[in-house]
Amino acid sequence: MRHHCLLLLSLVLVSYAARRSKSALGGWSPIKDVNDSHVAKIANYAVSEYDKRSGAKLTLVKVSKGETQVVAGTNYRLVLKVKNGSTTASYQATVLEKPWLHFRNLTSFKPLRS
Repeated sequence: MRHHCLLLLSLVLVSYAARRSKSALGGWSPIKDVNDSHVAKIANYAVSEYDKRSGAKLTLVKVSKGETQVVAGTNYRLVLKVKNGSTTASYQATVLEKPWLHFRNLTSFKPLRS
């Protein structure tokens, strides 16, 4: 019985926290300052990791917008403007970061249509 009460209390608290936060638990929240140095590190990692995996030679121009999602770490979903030679294109990159493990993983990098 006590276990059921603790489970119910946990569910009530999670539900309350989700309603009080601006986004649902596990939801995406906009990055307020896409020019932040840490966001730039994540963006540069995404481009260099994509280049390494694909053989491309993209260079980061800027981060146009971004969102974060708290999971077992933080997902960064960034819209990046990149150059490929003289051509400029936009990509959406998703990077999972677990700073306490010194871990980053590029989970998605796809072109966006203009």
